[in-house]
Amino acid sequence: MLTGGCRCGEVRFTVADEFRYAANCHCSGCRAATGSAFKAFAGIERSKLEITEGHNSLTVFGDPDANDTRCRSCGCFLFSVVRDGQYVHVAMGSLIDAPSIRPDHHIFVGSKAPWYEITDDLPQFQEYAV
Repeated sequence: MLTGGCRCGEVRFTVADEFRYAANCHCSGCRAATGSAFKAFAGIERSKLEITEGHNSLTVFGDPDANDTRCRSCGCFLFSVVRDGQYVHVAMGSLIDAPSIRPDHHIFVGSKAPWYEITDDLPQFQEYAV
């Protein structure tokens, strides 16, 4: 199991190191949510993530089955609930422990920040990965 949490330490979670996929998303939504050029995330079934501390400190932006979840106190972006509520995309920066998976492609490069240059050799997709 991996541990993760927010910057202030109020929210903590565990997640199985069994991620199904990982990517760097350059869409405008992820850029705005993270305040960065892209969001590095790892996807896993929602049932494999458990909030262990700070249930009452979560702020959910969106619907129960499609949202971004943050710490209410420090604003740290933790994960997104996606795919009709079945999966979570864990913000890799919120992981305290190192996962065994690494992002292996870029998505939504068609809308990436014009000031950011992708300099690695990972495959790039204009929208979702094929």
